[in-house]
Amino acid sequence: MAISIGAPVVPGTEEPIVDPANAREVARQIGYPVLLKAAAGGGGKGMRRVDSEADLEGAIRDASSEAERAFSNSAVYIEKLVERPRHIEIQIIGDRHGNMIHLGERECSIQRRHQKVIEECPSPLVAAHPEMRAAMGEAALNIARAVGYYNAGTMEFLVDAHRNFYFLEMNTRLQVEHPVTELVTATDLVRMQIEIAAGGKLRLTQQDVQWRGAAIECRIYAEDPNNGFLPSAGKMIHVERPTGPGVRLDNGIYPGWTVPLEYDPLLAKLAVWAETREWAIDRLKRVLGEYYVSGIKTNVTFFRQILDDPEFRAGRLHTGFIDEYLKEREPEVKQNPEYEAVAALAAAVFSVKDKGKPCSGAKSSSAWLAAGRARSMR
Repeated sequence: MAISIGAPVVPGTEEPIVDPANAREVARQIGYPVLLKAAAGGGGKGMRRVDSEADLEGAIRDASSEAERAFSNSAVYIEKLVERPRHIEIQIIGDRHGNMIHLGERECSIQRRHQKVIEECPSPLVAAHPEMRAAMGEAALNIARAVGYYNAGTMEFLVDAHRNFYFLEMNTRLQVEHPVTELVTATDLVRMQIEIAAGGKLRLTQQDVQWRGAAIECRIYAEDPNNGFLPSAGKMIHVERPTGPGVRLDNGIYPGWTVPLEYDPLLAKLAVWAETREWAIDRLKRVLGEYYVSGIKTNVTFFRQILDDPEFRAGRLHTGFIDEYLKEREPEVKQNPEYEAVAALAAAVFSVKDKGKPCSGAKSSSAWLAAGRARSMR
């Protein structure tokens, strides 16, 4: 449909590949490297980079097998691999009466294994080239109108080094990262969805949409950055949540909850807003320093290091950013000894014993005081 209305798309197959011979022919036409992607996929599952024809058939088998396990659908398609792309998406929303607007873009280029982990609004690139927002927004609206879409949705694009953008797919739902759009545009997307579902009209026109300040969100995962970001299952002993002006925390975790192995290890979404991107980065770094979970490993400390990286602060982002960061900078993501000592104290004090009472010989107030002092020293 996107192709039929002239929207820019990455060269590749429009339908799943039929067999290796078909894939070889397509790959020769569009040129290596290519990307295999699960037709029913998401989150990087069923996705394989292929750099040469010799690797193509094995990659098809692996991608198809992973897609079958993840989505009960083994179909994969093939497209040209855009090197070092940015992943930028456009939030749209429309009603049943033909009204439709976009609320600008989100930069989702910081990913690990093709899964977004840091998202921000506006994109540092688009903010510097506002004509991009108009062009991408118009492309997103044209695609949505072509299929008669209404309600909230997200149009996802890849952007190359020359600021060319290519439509990838549409997610017909809210995204995990929708809070950053709400914070910058002062809208409530959930309420708008409910009003539209009830037959109501949009209260906003495109001219009403304004973008103010900058918002950044981190996806807090139960995972170990020191061990290939593998999930970290186990029981949470203590959770300390950050607060303050411009801070939004969406979470459902609590002390005593067990993180299972069977599901996505996403624990919470931590988002901040500030008047500039630089201030938002500083605010996010501060609140990440106040976010504490004991009993399992998380990626909180790793995020603080990413925020300090000069390339990130300069807005020079791409989907391979984390891979390059780990390879070139080899960050040390272990807690410092002082922090570990406080963690051990908190774990001892808040151990569940005698129906949730604190361990004998320790008082909760002293643990809070010790933790607070340690934070102030960092």
